[in-house]
Amino acid sequence: MEVVNSIWLFFQDQILGMKWLNGLIGHGLSLLGLDINSRLGGSIQFFLYDVIKITILLCLLIFFISYIQSYFPPERSKKILGRFHGIGANIISALLGTVTPFCSCSSIPLFIGFTSAGLPLGVTFSFLISSPMVDLGSLVLLMSIFGAKVALAYVIVGLIIAVIGGTLIEKLHMEEYVEDFVKNASNVDISSPALTKKDRVQYAKEQVIETIKKVAVYIVVGVGIGAFIHNFIPEHIIESVLGGNKFYSVPLATIVGVPMYADIFGTIPVAESLLIKGAGLGTVLAFMMAVTTLSLPSIIMLSKVVKRKLMVVFISIVTIGIIFVGYVFNIFSFIF
Repeated sequence: MEVVNSIWLFFQDQILGMKWLNGLIGHGLSLLGLDINSRLGGSIQFFLYDVIKITILLCLLIFFISYIQSYFPPERSKKILGRFHGIGANIISALLGTVTPFCSCSSIPLFIGFTSAGLPLGVTFSFLISSPMVDLGSLVLLMSIFGAKVALAYVIVGLIIAVIGGTLIEKLHMEEYVEDFVKNASNVDISSPALTKKDRVQYAKEQVIETIKKVAVYIVVGVGIGAFIHNFIPEHIIESVLGGNKFYSVPLATIVGVPMYADIFGTIPVAESLLIKGAGLGTVLAFMMAVTTLSLPSIIMLSKVVKRKLMVVFISIVTIGIIFVGYVFNIFSFIF
């Protein structure tokens, strides 16, 4: 058992976490005469390490996920979801969201396609919630920073929120609150051409390039903010505001996360620094979920396809779910 634990720790620290890269960057900066123990030196080391690490992992993950995704074009996803009913359909929909490396804004066109295809509204909302919040890429990146327990717990609770949220919306029978143009949108199934292995590899390469172009700025900004928090903001300040024992920390983190617009890859470095500085685990996870699922730009886009009452219900369900999860993780953080 000790051998297995040792192998896993090596994989988590050196393969996923790339701790060797951090040491290499620190050594290089020291050779250049920079004191990595100073605030400036530490910030530069943190910034270079996280940007390089996240970019490398992201390229590998998006390639792998996109290759898998090539087997699940929208038309096939519709057909798969159409075979299931009840909560089973919500579960499958939420799971399909994990293999779509999209932000919430990019998920909305698929939401329109699924709804116009006649899929139950709750099923499409389960997809809409899980797609930006949890995917295979975020699982691996979270493992590289927070460890396997936290990463798996984050993905599981994200899927639970998606399933429960979609199920509640389904039970409320809110189909009339979807804009008419969505329900009346033409739904023409175009058969996807059969792809060869070479085609799938090419598709995956193109997705890597497109995704990096989209998220590069968020990674750089997110890591920059994380580096600043890590090296310039005193620990006692973070603890006094976002510590796990502060009852208001989870709602505050959720509210702060909503106006921001970033995907999970740009949010993780900020969350990492907040956690290191003493923020509660549940508080940090609530912040991440709010940024990725309830960002203001995505809410504005969603408001164009659903009416106000459904929008309020969606935001309320997801917000309550996020806050509940945040409190639970803060209470049981000792497990992790």
